[in-house]
Amino acid sequence: ALQLEEWRNDMYEEIDSINQILPNTPAGGRWDEDVGEFNHGGNAQAIRTWIRSVIRKIIHYKAEHQHVLNEAAATLQHVLPQDIVIKH
Repeated sequence: ALQLEEWRNDMYEEIDSINQILPNTPAGGRWDEDVGEFNHGGNAQAIRTWIRSVIRKIIHYKAEHQHVLNEAAATLQHVLPQDIVIKH
């Protein structure tokens, strides 16, 4: 349970980090005459980077969780009587 709590807290911090990033990032969202194209600005880039970071952590913790489940299943197979494991 402690490991899951650590993962949850880390994800909460990562998700909340956008609230510290956006106020300090230039908004953009205007036509750039010098370049001749629309400038999406820093906010759009910051949000894309943040989303990638959140997704990476989700994938990482999902893999770690699967590893923990596999270890628990293996432990149960060794501890439980063989006929229980086979029947269920």
